[in-house]
Amino acid sequence: MSQYPDSEGGWTFIETLIVIAIILILSTSVGFMAFRYIDRAKEVSARSQIETYALALDSYYMDMGSYPTADQGLSVLWQKPSDSSAEGVPAGMGWRGPYINKPVGPDPWGRPYEYSCPGVSGLPYGIRSLGADGREGGEGANADISSWEK
Repeated sequence: MSQYPDSEGGWTFIETLIVIAIILILSTSVGFMAFRYIDRAKEVSARSQIETYALALDSYYMDMGSYPTADQGLSVLWQKPSDSSAEGVPAGMGWRGPYINKPVGPDPWGRPYEYSCPGVSGLPYGIRSLGADGREGGEGANADISSWEK
């Protein structure tokens, strides 16, 4: 038997630090890659919500004979309107909603969707999210997402 303790029996402090450093480096690189996918997921979510609102607006039009005014906004897809429509139809007459499953929420970046009636370029309405930066225009995650552009 040797008079020195077995040095091969466990991990040294340096080896433990090296393993922790490797784990931190790997988890950090995975985290940075995930941020790229989070931005893409928010963009896809905004496009999907806009399409849902567009379908609901078309159903609203079929029942009411007109699209909601800009003052009424998208909220009339969930809640019966209390004011009269642009064509003078009495408030809520013909409304068979709700046309969506839950109240209109904010876009994936926490801001309300912009609704306009009439819409851009002669379209009957427009729905838009200003993207991550909340300003008109932009590229990538900051790009506007709208019902009139693909």
